[in-house]
Amino acid sequence: MIALLQRVSNAKVVVDSVTIGAIDAGLMVLVCAERNDTEKDAEQLLSKLLSYRVFSDDAGKMNRSVSDVQGGLLLVPQFTLAADTQSGTRPSFTPAAPPALGKQLFDHFVALAKQRHARVETGQFGADMKVTLTNDGPVTFWLQTKAKVDK
Repeated sequence: MIALLQRVSNAKVVVDSVTIGAIDAGLMVLVCAERNDTEKDAEQLLSKLLSYRVFSDDAGKMNRSVSDVQGGLLLVPQFTLAADTQSGTRPSFTPAAPPALGKQLFDHFVALAKQRHARVETGQFGADMKVTLTNDGPVTFWLQTKAKVDK
């Protein structure tokens, strides 16, 4: 699984002109399941995400996690993170999980996050979402449970 996390001062997801998820300071995370991912991959990714140190301590060093600072967590499904962009000018989405598996793993990821973190909001799987955020830093990191293998 893949997570593209951005430290934000605020973020929101709008579907059909309705805000369905919003946070103030915290992490806005684009989440993608790849083919052959399992619930174990989702659990590993969430554990790393919740403990990943991207917030500053009193000395200005990135030593605090979203859990440490009790920040918001906005989880947004985005299958395009798995795109193969190595050839041509049109991405291939073959590496992404099929929609049913992608939804199942995203839902599992969200359910676990809500058990382990107090402030969790989400986007909507399969919807045409409008995502707005103010990246704080900017600070952006790519987390992945399995390294991509060159073909």
